[in-house]
Amino acid sequence: MSINWENIKQQMKSFLKDEVSKTGLNKVTVGISGGLDSAVVAVLCKEVFGDNLNGVLMPSQFSSASSIDDAKELCEKFDIRYETVSIAPMIDGYFQNITDASPLRIGNFSARMRMSVLYDISARENSLVVGTSNKSEILLGYGTIFGDTACALNPIGELYKSDEFLFAEFLDIPSSIINKKPSADLWEGQSDEEEIGYSYKIMDDMLKRLIDDGVSKEDLIKSNGDKELIDMLEKRIRNNAFKGRLPLIAKIKF
Repeated sequence: MSINWENIKQQMKSFLKDEVSKTGLNKVTVGISGGLDSAVVAVLCKEVFGDNLNGVLMPSQFSSASSIDDAKELCEKFDIRYETVSIAPMIDGYFQNITDASPLRIGNFSARMRMSVLYDISARENSLVVGTSNKSEILLGYGTIFGDTACALNPIGELYKSDEFLFAEFLDIPSSIINKKPSADLWEGQSDEEEIGYSYKIMDDMLKRLIDDGVSKEDLIKSNGDKELIDMLEKRIRNNAFKGRLPLIAKIKF
């Protein structure tokens, strides 16, 4: 199926413009990591808000050098104003006396520190934080609750990761970002696809049948679908659904 990317872009831009204007604000803040998701969102926001976009780079001691270089290349190409705030002191300050913390634990903490920085800068600038999680990550729960999943609004939450590569090409995002392995950059050498065990293309093709086409898990397996993959996707969707909900509040009768 051929996708009209210009139409998709205009829908996302209208969403950003309309939803921000409803709040009475005219500025947005975006964390720019050097990855595909934040690059797409930053470019969209630049087109809509111009210099009222605040780009923020937030490296840690675990960030790859290429992430910072790629983020800066994007900002320079699209004339995005940005500032750099290192979260390394925050990570050191908390974990300096903790010797048994796993990379995942440190990574989740890092994601939440980055979001704390973004929300503080958004308060300083009187702006809204724009999210950068794609549909694949949201469905799979591949994000840190109150970390990278936190935001005021999200223009790419209905865009599958594998389709996002094509959209990024349409937006003329640097090839250095498009061609790199997807990574949350939570620790050195971390790769989304290696960690999950499947490529986004393979997962997205199955997710589209499960979610968009409404095909049941049982029917997918009967049609020679990869049972291990389908079981994994179904389990992740079910177990991580809470990340997309507001906190549950007990209903009390007096």
